[in-house]
Amino acid sequence: MKTPRQFVASIVVGAMVLAVVFAAQRAYAQQSLMQRFNQLDTDGNGQLTRNELRQSAIFDRLDLNQDNEITEQEAVKANAAGALRGIVDFPEQEAPVPAFDVNDSEPSAIAPSLPVRQGPKRVAPGDHGIGRFLADFAFSDLGGKSHRLSDFSMRRSVVLAMTSTSCPISKKYLPTLAELAREFEARGVQFILVNSQSVDNLDEMHAAQQVLGSNALYVFDKDGSFAKAIGSQTTTDVIVIDAARTVIYHGAIDDQYGFGYSIDAPWSKYLANALNAMLTDQPLSVAATLAPGCALDIDEMPNEVANSTYHQQISRLVQRHCVDCHREDGVGPFRLDTYEDVVAHAPMISQVIEPGVMPPWFAAPAEAGQASPWANDRSLSQREKNELIEWMASDHPAGDPKDSPLAKRYSGEWMIGTPDLIIQLPRPIEIKAQGTMPYQFVTAETTLTEDRWVQGYEIIPTDRSVVHHVIVNVHAKGAGRILDREEGIGGYWAAYVPGNTHQVYPDGFARKLKAGATVSFQIHYTPNGSATQDQLRMGLIFAKEPPKYVIETIPLADRNLQIPPGEANHVEFMSRRVPTDLNVLAYMAHMHVRGKSFKYELTSANGKTETLLDIPRYDFNWQLRYDYAQPRWIPAGSTMKVTAVFDNSDSNPANPDPTKTVGWGPQTFDEMMIGYVEIYRPLDDLGDTADSTTVHSADGRPNGDAAKSRSVIGQIFQQLDRNGNGKVEGDEIPAARQQQIMRLDANNDGAISLDEAERLSRFRSGS
Repeated sequence: MKTPRQFVASIVVGAMVLAVVFAAQRAYAQQSLMQRFNQLDTDGNGQLTRNELRQSAIFDRLDLNQDNEITEQEAVKANAAGALRGIVDFPEQEAPVPAFDVNDSEPSAIAPSLPVRQGPKRVAPGDHGIGRFLADFAFSDLGGKSHRLSDFSMRRSVVLAMTSTSCPISKKYLPTLAELAREFEARGVQFILVNSQSVDNLDEMHAAQQVLGSNALYVFDKDGSFAKAIGSQTTTDVIVIDAARTVIYHGAIDDQYGFGYSIDAPWSKYLANALNAMLTDQPLSVAATLAPGCALDIDEMPNEVANSTYHQQISRLVQRHCVDCHREDGVGPFRLDTYEDVVAHAPMISQVIEPGVMPPWFAAPAEAGQASPWANDRSLSQREKNELIEWMASDHPAGDPKDSPLAKRYSGEWMIGTPDLIIQLPRPIEIKAQGTMPYQFVTAETTLTEDRWVQGYEIIPTDRSVVHHVIVNVHAKGAGRILDREEGIGGYWAAYVPGNTHQVYPDGFARKLKAGATVSFQIHYTPNGSATQDQLRMGLIFAKEPPKYVIETIPLADRNLQIPPGEANHVEFMSRRVPTDLNVLAYMAHMHVRGKSFKYELTSANGKTETLLDIPRYDFNWQLRYDYAQPRWIPAGSTMKVTAVFDNSDSNPANPDPTKTVGWGPQTFDEMMIGYVEIYRPLDDLGDTADSTTVHSADGRPNGDAAKSRSVIGQIFQQLDRNGNGKVEGDEIPAARQQQIMRLDANNDGAISLDEAERLSRFRSGS
């Protein structure tokens, strides 16, 4: 049986399978339902098993007779009855959001055991040639004219699309390629179609060229040399290169056609999305997929590890994984954007790459050959790691500078581009040279005269060396006296932590900033030996129109920590029942220097448990966000659990005092345990309550301004309710406060419910 990690993308498939039906007419909805049903029905028997539809919560809703099989009739009937209501569709794929996969854990399109139905499948970019350099070579088009790949260096991009006149899937995709070639020609993109099937009919190739017209070249690669040079695998494979012949996309055209199925229109336009992202200098949401088609007898990828040069390969690897931080004005301590810089730091690069210290990424790796579920996965593939280490240990061949990649473009000091609004601390804060400092709490007023939706933010200290992290919240105009809210009790509106200094959300997603709002900054400064000042700024990017979804952050915090002295593997956990359907975008774990590992788990209503995120090597110095490549739907009634392991022993070199029992506290020598969960909700569902100044309780329920007093009670209740059963009872009640708290036990059952706890709040507030 496969591990839960292998099912992450397939679970998202379940959530996406039928989401679109709620936005279409009933007839079209049923057609879309059956098309996706057929795609998931890999053995073609007209039934879905749990191995084919792997999200238990959705499977249970569709399995009306509870026989562990779903027929087409059951799926249609259950959907018509609203069984999937609450599953929210993600924006159209033209927005910079990742596409979903079909049959994510099935074997590849060229595997010996081929499933009956198979669509594109995301794979690890580093294992699929993303970022590699294509050497120049000569070829001739169908008319006999000679070309070289370098002839197209003046083009913004070149699309190398495999094709065939005998492969059924390739034939279906010819009109799509012709349309894309016409669409992107005016934007500087050259299409080259390559037929490597030596037995294909030449007359049919000429007919295909007529379909393409003058917008694309057609190449008959009879000996397969073209396909081998670019590393093609199937007759529907597409490789996109930029003007410096760097591979930026390798995969399917879209998911309209595959083995054993075809649908009226694609759900995921992989190639078009990749081209649009590249032409607008945006990151690719999906850079690598398998492309179901007729297999080619070609080596998967040329082996270039043994003869890599800096300008050909190493510069591309360093640029892709390191240069965002290690550049002028970057957060890295030194530059790595020139040959001289890389050579000078070669021993250190090898030292941190081999054990996986750099690039900073601490989530457990995906299964071999599987795509990471995380959109911002910085890790190196084994192939990339081997190539870097071998070059660093060599005499560092430079190669030809003409083979260098295009330089990455940065918009000055702001990673997010020029902000629409900059909010700065009203005065500099003095940072002493030594010791520790209490958290600083500073507010700044905004001058906005109307509400704005914020799609991106970035926080820049004036002295990065002394700023460990920043928690930002916003408060509505007229909110009264604004007090520091202890970290972990509520969520946050924005955050600056090691490894996460900025965030830009996809189109259609935003946080709200109300007119005249006050912004509060809770700042943790760490003196570094020299007295200095800091007056940090936060830059904001406004959305061009109101969003479809509103971003919120929920904290799962355990404030009752008691970590014994000398313990190397002390485990703490807390769980919360999910009160309403949630759509999760990201997670971020927070502990201090004794933090060793962190895990998010989900137990469904039927008792099945899976790992959402495993961080086996937590690093206080790099508190990363883990952004889903596909948002994850969490059904109501399930339970989310976070588990942290702490090392309070003398074998932990960062431990301030292994003889001390450690509890919750704000300083580095104290500890915390917070599992942040970033979610989104449809704006239409929130109505006038859509306000990102809202404080959240630990179970994710928003507590607005009208319920501030109740929210405090609720937050305390959630912290005490360690087992998440909806009651505070037994040893969950501190002995010193037991008599006082038990006065709330209105029904004398020996436990306190949330309703009982809030009665006092309602009485005091008059609500």
